[in-house]
Amino acid sequence: MNETLSALLPLQSLQSAGTGPLYVKLRRSLEEAIRSGRLEHGHALPPERDLADYANVSRVTVRKAVDDLVRDGLLTRKHGSGTFVVKPMPRVEQPLTSLTSFTEDMARRGLLTRSEWLERGLFHPSPEEMMMLGLAPGTRVARLGRLRMGNDLPLAIEHASISAEFLPDPMSVTGSLYAELEKKNARPVRAIQRISACNMKNPEAGLLAVPVGAAGLSIERVSYLASGRVVELTRSLYRGDAYDFVAELSLGSK
Repeated sequence: MNETLSALLPLQSLQSAGTGPLYVKLRRSLEEAIRSGRLEHGHALPPERDLADYANVSRVTVRKAVDDLVRDGLLTRKHGSGTFVVKPMPRVEQPLTSLTSFTEDMARRGLLTRSEWLERGLFHPSPEEMMMLGLAPGTRVARLGRLRMGNDLPLAIEHASISAEFLPDPMSVTGSLYAELEKKNARPVRAIQRISACNMKNPEAGLLAVPVGAAGLSIERVSYLASGRVVELTRSLYRGDAYDFVAELSLGSK
């Protein structure tokens, strides 16, 4: 175990971590190991007992250092499983002036994308889906629930509802939803998007690898065809430490 710890957390890094209380020096060393990649995203932190023995400090000192890193979002505790590394996220600027899909946004930034399916299929619509999508009685709705990843890091949870008229086979969606809708001449051309701040709760916090209570962005998008008909209702939850939504404003004519 000491060999593993010395590779992840060299003793010289502790000795050169500056002045201050022991827990601050340990916190700095652990943070440097995370940001440098020695402690990788998703990996379990060694047990507090082992860290205390290795660094020759008390378990109280280790716990205080770990608590600080959990509060800062660099570590997350999973009940019954341990403490895990959360890699710092590069912030993504998302303009509010263009109607693009998550896949298109990430590709434009050179990030590799993939999704983990949470839900995919045809369902009887809820009263809200019937109202928002303007569905007739007896119409089915396609639901697509995905955990969206950029460079293998979780960025957002997305739940989309589309009338089965436009997406009769939701299993055909393997990448961009908008690319699939475009094949059926049903890609939206405009949307109304509402963004609100929120604090993460479980199970979403666990899926996004952030602490419960971390800042998030809740987004509702209603998208329209050129005819004015609603084609998509999507609710998404984004990591607040990963996204900046940017709008360009100009002085209107008087």
